[in-house]
Amino acid sequence: MSALTIFSDQDPSAPVWESRDGDAIAAELSKIDVRFERWQADRDLGENPQPQDVIAAYQHEIDKLVEEKGYQSWDVISMRPDNEQRTVLRTKFLSEHTHGEDEVRFFVEGAGLFCLHLNGKIFQILCEKNDLISVPANTRHWFDMGRSPSFTAIRVFDNPEGWVAHFTGDKIADDYPRMGE
Repeated sequence: MSALTIFSDQDPSAPVWESRDGDAIAAELSKIDVRFERWQADRDLGENPQPQDVIAAYQHEIDKLVEEKGYQSWDVISMRPDNEQRTVLRTKFLSEHTHGEDEVRFFVEGAGLFCLHLNGKIFQILCEKNDLISVPANTRHWFDMGRSPSFTAIRVFDNPEGWVAHFTGDKIADDYPRMGE
Protein backbone atom coordinates (compact mmCIF):
# COMPACT_ATOMS: atom_id res chain seq x y z
CA MET A 1 0.00 0.00 0.00
CA SER A 2 1.27 3.47 -0.90
CA ALA A 3 2.52 5.58 2.00
CA LEU A 4 3.86 9.01 2.86
CA THR A 5 6.09 9.54 5.88
CA ILE A 6 7.42 13.01 6.69
CA PHE A 7 10.47 13.61 8.89
CA SER A 8 12.34 16.71 9.98
CA ASP A 9 15.60 16.94 8.05
CA GLN A 10 17.29 17.21 11.46
CA ASP A 11 15.77 14.09 13.06
CA PRO A 12 15.42 10.80 11.15
CA SER A 13 14.28 8.94 14.28
CA ALA A 14 10.68 10.17 14.53
CA PRO A 15 8.18 10.86 11.74
CA VAL A 16 6.16 14.06 12.09
CA TRP A 17 3.35 12.88 9.76
CA GLU A 18 2.32 9.56 8.19
CA SER A 19 -0.50 8.29 6.02
CA ARG A 20 -1.46 5.36 3.78
CA ASP A 21 -4.56 7.10 2.44
CA GLY A 22 -4.11 8.02 -1.24
CA ASP A 23 -6.20 11.18 -1.04
CA ALA A 24 -4.37 12.39 2.09
CA ILE A 25 -1.01 11.65 0.43
CA ALA A 26 -1.98 13.59 -2.70
CA ALA A 27 -3.25 16.53 -0.62
CA GLU A 28 -0.10 16.69 1.51
CA LEU A 29 2.23 16.42 -1.49
CA SER A 30 0.30 19.07 -3.44
CA LYS A 31 1.40 21.56 -0.75
CA ILE A 32 4.97 21.13 -2.05
CA ASP A 33 3.93 21.01 -5.74
CA VAL A 34 4.47 17.24 -6.02
CA ARG A 35 1.87 15.48 -8.13
CA PHE A 36 0.60 12.14 -6.78
CA GLU A 37 -2.28 10.32 -8.43
CA ARG A 38 -3.52 6.90 -9.37
CA TRP A 39 -3.91 5.63 -12.92
CA GLN A 40 -5.72 2.59 -14.28
CA ALA A 41 -4.86 0.59 -17.40
CA ASP A 42 -7.49 0.42 -20.12
CA ARG A 43 -6.81 -3.33 -20.52
CA ASP A 44 -5.44 -6.34 -18.64
CA LEU A 45 -1.67 -6.55 -19.09
CA GLY A 46 -1.21 -10.11 -17.82
CA GLU A 47 2.18 -11.40 -16.65
CA ASN A 48 5.43 -9.83 -17.93
CA PRO A 49 3.92 -7.35 -20.41
CA GLN A 50 6.14 -6.00 -23.16
CA PRO A 51 6.99 -2.26 -23.06
CA GLN A 52 4.81 -1.47 -26.08
CA ASP A 53 1.83 -3.16 -24.36
CA VAL A 54 2.44 -1.16 -21.17
CA ILE A 55 2.53 2.12 -23.10
CA ALA A 56 -0.60 1.19 -25.06
CA ALA A 57 -2.52 0.36 -21.85
CA TYR A 58 -1.74 3.77 -20.33
CA GLN A 59 -1.54 5.92 -23.48
CA HIS A 60 -4.80 7.67 -22.56
CA GLU A 61 -3.26 8.85 -19.26
CA ILE A 62 0.10 9.71 -20.84
CA ASP A 63 -1.68 11.79 -23.51
CA LYS A 64 -3.48 13.86 -20.82
CA LEU A 65 -0.19 14.49 -19.01
CA VAL A 66 1.61 15.43 -22.24
CA GLU A 67 -1.17 17.81 -23.22
CA GLU A 68 -1.14 19.46 -19.79
CA LYS A 69 2.63 19.65 -19.19
CA GLY A 70 4.21 19.43 -22.65
CA TYR A 71 6.40 16.40 -21.95
CA GLN A 72 8.19 15.11 -25.03
CA SER A 73 9.07 11.46 -24.53
CA TRP A 74 8.34 8.39 -22.43
CA ASP A 75 9.57 4.85 -22.02
CA VAL A 76 9.24 1.77 -19.82
CA ILE A 77 11.88 0.56 -17.37
CA SER A 78 11.87 -2.73 -15.47
CA MET A 79 14.16 -3.84 -12.68
CA ARG A 80 14.30 -7.36 -11.30
CA PRO A 81 16.20 -8.97 -8.40
CA ASP A 82 18.43 -10.88 -10.85
CA ASN A 83 19.68 -7.72 -12.60
CA GLU A 84 23.48 -7.78 -12.32
CA GLN A 85 23.59 -3.97 -12.01
CA ARG A 86 21.00 -3.73 -9.21
CA THR A 87 23.51 -2.96 -6.41
CA VAL A 88 25.41 -0.36 -8.46
CA LEU A 89 22.19 1.30 -9.61
CA ARG A 90 20.67 1.31 -6.11
CA THR A 91 23.80 2.92 -4.69
CA LYS A 92 23.75 5.59 -7.40
CA PHE A 93 20.06 6.42 -6.92
CA LEU A 94 20.49 6.54 -3.10
CA SER A 95 22.70 9.62 -3.48
CA GLU A 96 20.84 12.91 -3.16
CA HIS A 97 20.48 14.62 -6.53
CA THR A 98 18.38 17.00 -8.60
CA HIS A 99 17.25 17.12 -12.22
CA GLY A 100 16.77 20.09 -14.51
CA GLU A 101 13.39 18.63 -15.44
CA ASP A 102 10.47 17.05 -13.61
CA GLU A 103 10.99 13.40 -12.65
CA VAL A 104 7.77 11.64 -13.58
CA ARG A 105 7.29 7.95 -12.77
CA PHE A 106 4.24 5.72 -12.97
CA PHE A 107 4.45 2.30 -11.29
CA VAL A 108 2.87 -0.38 -13.46
CA GLU A 109 3.92 -3.07 -10.96
CA GLY A 110 6.16 -3.36 -7.91
CA ALA A 111 7.31 -0.49 -5.71
CA GLY A 112 9.95 2.17 -5.09
CA LEU A 113 10.64 4.78 -2.39
CA PHE A 114 11.08 8.41 -3.44
CA CYS A 115 12.64 10.63 -0.76
CA LEU A 116 12.38 14.39 -1.21
CA HIS A 117 14.44 16.92 0.76
CA LEU A 118 12.84 20.34 0.92
CA ASN A 119 11.50 22.96 3.32
CA GLY A 120 13.44 21.48 6.25
CA LYS A 121 11.73 18.11 5.82
CA ILE A 122 12.24 14.68 4.29
CA PHE A 123 9.18 13.34 2.47
CA GLN A 124 9.36 9.58 1.92
CA ILE A 125 6.79 8.41 -0.62
CA LEU A 126 6.34 4.67 -1.10
CA CYS A 127 4.97 4.33 -4.62
CA GLU A 128 3.32 1.09 -5.64
CA LYS A 129 1.26 -0.29 -8.51
CA ASN A 130 -0.98 2.38 -10.11
CA ASP A 131 0.86 5.32 -8.43
CA LEU A 132 2.10 8.29 -10.45
CA ILE A 133 4.55 10.73 -8.89
CA SER A 134 5.94 13.87 -10.45
CA VAL A 135 8.86 15.45 -8.59
CA PRO A 136 9.38 19.06 -9.72
CA ALA A 137 12.62 20.05 -11.44
CA ASN A 138 15.49 21.03 -9.11
CA THR A 139 14.00 19.25 -6.08
CA ARG A 140 16.64 17.51 -3.94
CA HIS A 141 15.75 13.83 -3.72
CA TRP A 142 16.90 10.21 -3.86
CA PHE A 143 15.26 6.95 -4.87
CA ASP A 144 15.42 3.55 -3.18
CA MET A 145 14.43 0.47 -5.14
CA GLY A 146 15.39 -1.90 -2.30
CA ARG A 147 17.97 -4.69 -2.16
CA SER A 148 15.87 -6.95 -4.41
CA PRO A 149 14.20 -4.52 -6.80
CA SER A 150 11.10 -5.63 -8.62
CA PHE A 151 9.19 -3.00 -10.53
CA THR A 152 8.06 -1.82 -13.94
CA ALA A 153 7.54 1.91 -14.42
CA ILE A 154 6.72 4.36 -17.15
CA ARG A 155 9.14 7.29 -17.23
CA VAL A 156 8.00 10.58 -18.77
CA PHE A 157 10.52 13.27 -19.79
CA ASP A 158 10.71 16.96 -20.71
CA ASN A 159 14.04 16.37 -22.40
CA PRO A 160 14.16 13.91 -25.32
CA GLU A 161 17.61 12.80 -24.09
CA GLY A 162 15.95 11.66 -20.86
CA TRP A 163 17.05 11.64 -17.26
CA VAL A 164 20.18 13.57 -16.20
CA ALA A 165 21.13 13.66 -12.48
CA HIS A 166 23.09 16.40 -10.73
CA PHE A 167 24.43 14.97 -7.47
CA THR A 168 24.53 17.32 -4.46
CA GLY A 169 27.25 15.53 -2.47
CA ASP A 170 25.06 15.71 0.65
CA LYS A 171 25.06 12.41 2.60
CA ILE A 172 21.66 13.04 4.23
CA ALA A 173 20.12 9.99 2.52
CA ASP A 174 22.36 7.75 4.65
CA ASP A 175 20.50 8.82 7.81
CA TYR A 176 16.93 7.98 6.79
CA PRO A 177 15.03 4.66 6.59
CA ARG A 178 15.51 2.62 3.45
CA MET A 179 13.03 0.48 1.59
CA GLY A 180 12.53 -2.86 3.29
CA GLU A 181 15.15 -2.21 5.96
